[in-house]
Amino acid sequence: MYPNSIQKLIDLFSKFPTVGPRTASRFVFYLMYLPKEKIEELVQAISNFKNKIKLCQLCFNPLEGEGGLCKICSDPTRDKTLLCIVEKETDLQAIEKIKKYKGLYFILGGTVSNLKPEALKKLRLKELEERVKSPEIQEVILATNSTTEGQATALYLQRLLKPFNKKIVQLGRGLPMGGELEYADEETLSSALESRR
Repeated sequence: MYPNSIQKLIDLFSKFPTVGPRTASRFVFYLMYLPKEKIEELVQAISNFKNKIKLCQLCFNPLEGEGGLCKICSDPTRDKTLLCIVEKETDLQAIEKIKKYKGLYFILGGTVSNLKPEALKKLRLKELEERVKSPEIQEVILATNSTTEGQATALYLQRLLKPFNKKIVQLGRGLPMGGELEYADEETLSSALESRR
């Protein structure tokens, strides 16, 4: 057993997504050998992050500084008729990176993985309904991941948003560019056939 101060840090790092006790231990022992000024720099960066980062009032994308809207929502050249719903911030960044989508976003904040009331409460469903009510929004793109939770979320959102009489579409699913058929799983291959052009 490690000393309390080491174990406490391991326990804290273990709560990060995809970080288990072994990786958390590596983080802690990496930090142990850093010079004191580097540790202080890390502590200051975390403090600044918590104090300076806010969420966009429309899409919930993180932003820094004053103003209630992120760069995407405040950009007059974006197509305000399109709203792309993503599970998390990293999904938004992945879509922005390809530079093909010029509409707006909404970060849901997770998935409806088990449809339990407490899981649904964590999602921004009321905020989403308010956003979709806007007469400007004409098409809603459900950009959830190709996982069981992502597909369940897309199905739930289709039902939730149907009364707003907006065009609701999902991202196409299928084989990645350069993927070989023999290595594709059944679900991917089936989806590729269904969404063929």
